[in-house]
Amino acid sequence: MAFYPDERIAIFIDGSNLYSTVKNLDFDIDYKKMLDLFRGKGRLIRANYYTALVEEADYSPIRPLVDWLDYNGYHCITKPAKSQVDRDGRRHTKGNMDAEMIVDMLELAPHIDHMILFTGDGDFKAPVEAVQKKGVRVTVVSSRRAKPPMLADELRRQCDTFIEIADMDKVFGRPKSNDRDGED
Repeated sequence: MAFYPDERIAIFIDGSNLYSTVKNLDFDIDYKKMLDLFRGKGRLIRANYYTALVEEADYSPIRPLVDWLDYNGYHCITKPAKSQVDRDGRRHTKGNMDAEMIVDMLELAPHIDHMILFTGDGDFKAPVEAVQKKGVRVTVVSSRRAKPPMLADELRRQCDTFIEIADMDKVFGRPKSNDRDGED
């Protein structure tokens, strides 16, 4: 990873994409370690985490994470997930945050030097190209090792640097609760 001590850094995390990627790779992220890592690489201007929330459920498994992130240095951007029923009567939850991420990327681009983008979604090729035209270096963090790969080839080709998230397990991964010695 090439970083410069005086560069202004912003992190953009596609929450659902990151969740799917690390679940596929079977490791958990220590978000505090991750934030500390990038704070140590330059001047961290913003760390944004994007996710849709199921509002009608009594319990949302993502809510404790979002609350923790909000209190610990991340700016969480959420919106209610939409529930739809297909023609076979199956309920699906949908909550795409791409538009919100792209708008924020373009708005913040004039104020940063380096963008760290946690997603493998090919829909981000054009916005990455747009911020690069404004002079921003873009590092994409995703996985080609996941089965199936979570990184779109067009995004990989567009970014300035790619970080394989599977290699970051020792840097900002955390042990699974059933992997901890002596804990129940």
